[in-house]
Amino acid sequence: MDKMQLSPVRHVDRQKTERPRTKRVWKLKLSVTWQRMKKVLKSTLKHRLHLHLASNLSKLSTLKLNHHDMAIIKPIKHVMKKKKTIRPTMPLAQLIQLPYTAADFIDHGHAMTPTKSPIENISTRWRELHGLHNWDGLIEPLHPWLRREVVKYGEFIQGTYDAFDFDPLSEFCGSCRYNRHKLFEELGLTKHGYNVTKYIYAMSHVDVPEWLERTYCTWSKDSNWMGYVAVSGDAETARIGRRDILVAWRGTVAPTEWYTDLKTRLQRLGKTNIKVQRGFLSIYSSKGDFSRYNKLSASEQVKEEIQKLVSFFRDRGEEVSLTICGHSLGGALALLNAYDAATYVPHLFINVISFGAPRVGNIHFKEKLKELGVKTLRVVVKQDIVPKLPGFILNTILNKFTAVTGRLKWIYRHVGTQLKLDVLMSPYLTRDPDYTGSHNLETYLHLLDGYISKTSKFRWNARRDVALVNKSTDMLIKELKIPEFWYQRPFKGLVLNQYGRWVKPGRPVEHVPSPRSTGSDHDPSL
Repeated sequence: MDKMQLSPVRHVDRQKTERPRTKRVWKLKLSVTWQRMKKVLKSTLKHRLHLHLASNLSKLSTLKLNHHDMAIIKPIKHVMKKKKTIRPTMPLAQLIQLPYTAADFIDHGHAMTPTKSPIENISTRWRELHGLHNWDGLIEPLHPWLRREVVKYGEFIQGTYDAFDFDPLSEFCGSCRYNRHKLFEELGLTKHGYNVTKYIYAMSHVDVPEWLERTYCTWSKDSNWMGYVAVSGDAETARIGRRDILVAWRGTVAPTEWYTDLKTRLQRLGKTNIKVQRGFLSIYSSKGDFSRYNKLSASEQVKEEIQKLVSFFRDRGEEVSLTICGHSLGGALALLNAYDAATYVPHLFINVISFGAPRVGNIHFKEKLKELGVKTLRVVVKQDIVPKLPGFILNTILNKFTAVTGRLKWIYRHVGTQLKLDVLMSPYLTRDPDYTGSHNLETYLHLLDGYISKTSKFRWNARRDVALVNKSTDMLIKELKIPEFWYQRPFKGLVLNQYGRWVKPGRPVEHVPSPRSTGSDHDPSL
């Protein structure tokens, strides 16, 4: 019976009875699969999708965050698909967390992630944070208090770029756009609690049209605004533990300053063995009786103001410090300034914070600064070529043979403690080589804000606004959709007047530069 062939009728009936069962099974499988897909999609769509380089996958810090940070920072999914190409991607199942996407830079009318961290009272540790022990134990890993203080001084320097009029078509080219009483208010720097007391001008020709040179009675054809002197207010003084005098030096903007930077000849200071770069010294110490703004050199202007402020606050029984900061050329001028100040103001705690600064002097200059007690923190970016100058090739080779060449008077030497950053540590920055962008101060401040240590990933709860990087560069990844070089005046400075014509407006009278602005005519205690 078992081997009997079944009737075709019975065979057909059996097939008919099996089909509904098969359909039910497939329907069940599809239903379960679809439910799973919806669950995955629903979970995924709660997070924002973001495409980026595979090399960024390991750039984010895995720090444990508290509930407050988690409430502020909403991680989003990062979609990539693996390919054997230069820019690989990942499948949907392999998602990572990235703090920002293009959507984060759209104003939705609600409170966005705060751009600054809480500020602690450092009054008991300010000497340590400013290099009393050469920052031993504070850089690796980077202490959060030190990070915030260095970023603060970096923003003071950035203000010298943001306020500098480098438009060759402007009748005030080479000056500051604002008077010193309104500078921090215009730049949003009042949050730091300092007050500007004096502007600094230096001799360095700016490339301007010939017609402007003939009208130098309106503005100077041979002087540039190079920075300012400021002092901490009462509230900030209480927080940081002393009255802090700040000198902020601007870096290179004008083409002729670049030319001066490239003069690599060393010049002797007096009758000593100390030698410094000739171009830097020229900008710092040049003056001219024919100049409206540089009848005193930049060094003499700063000396006059520092001595006055130190005397004023010491007479009130206050502890005083001097913090000198600068970027690029400004970092070089800051060292020359510190060398001077340590000689004419005894027993003053002097600290230099420089960003992307070149070498300034020889081994004797370095040793003299150490002897004078000047503490220097030198922040550099690995991809930035400027800190390798002057003598990019020669000094790099000879410095490897310090035992033999260490005492040579004509070899440039860096000064102080180094804090080295790396563009590749940030998941927000492009991997394309951009030496100009790597030298930009906003790039430095972004990397510093995310830095933890040499072996750590980028600090993913860094608070500083990422969009600031592209103010004057094109360093941010394209997926963030932040325009490059976005920091500029609307309509390139033109305005539509009442007659319907586009014209170049004059400056408000209060912001027109005047030789009187080189003086300090108000109470420094304000």
